[in-house]
Amino acid sequence: MDLGLSGKVAIITGGSRGLGRHAALTLAQEGCSVAICARGQETLDRTVAELEALGVKALGIQADVTSQNDANRLFAATVDALGPVDVLVNNVGGSRGRDFDSADDDAWEYTLQLNLFSAIRLTRLVLPGMKEKGWGRIINIASIWGREQGGGVTYMTAKAALIAFSKHLAVEVAGTGITVNTVAPGSISFPGGSWQRFQDTNTPEVVRDFVKNNLPMGRFGWPEPLGALVAFLASAQADLMTGTTINIDGGQSKSLI
Repeated sequence: MDLGLSGKVAIITGGSRGLGRHAALTLAQEGCSVAICARGQETLDRTVAELEALGVKALGIQADVTSQNDANRLFAATVDALGPVDVLVNNVGGSRGRDFDSADDDAWEYTLQLNLFSAIRLTRLVLPGMKEKGWGRIINIASIWGREQGGGVTYMTAKAALIAFSKHLAVEVAGTGITVNTVAPGSISFPGGSWQRFQDTNTPEVVRDFVKNNLPMGRFGWPEPLGALVAFLASAQADLMTGTTINIDGGQSKSLI
């Protein structure tokens, strides 16, 4: 299937490792020029080299997208080096404050800035150019814990808000040729990620019980399928898909909706 992505330009936040890295690699395999950002320069350089080895233009920007100045700098550098942005993947995420009693204002602020406001800022930057061209793809990486109860209170709230933002924006721009969709991963393991840390810091019995009780496939998820889903949602083949949230969780989530 030709996804029609050759020559497009994509930004992926948190794109140097894990889910963001696999989204970037899959888009590059389809011919996209790719700009990624992260806080660490070493992993950025390594992933940019991987992307360039696929024969596309790639750019790595050290940036903290909770900062408006850094978001502006990422967007401007991408347009200068690669051209107008066709695809935005808001992947960066994380949290502080697992339960209500331990979540102070700083924890709430940090988590909402990272998961929600970073996506809003970059969407605000790319949207005018997408409207001018009459085509664009915005893909926000949320979580199954934004759709049903689970995870920490700040994380769950921020991801639910990201899903709500995505749905509302999708309807607003539905007649412009721009689609807005959300991907909701389950427990996906990759080096340096939270689920890998969970396996490394708990006993085999605890890990085995978690898998048995929560993961119907009998194993943690892996990031390559998410990259493939992002590429499809970014493509011309997904023209009729907007305002939706797609779980990618091996059957982990419990909700019927």
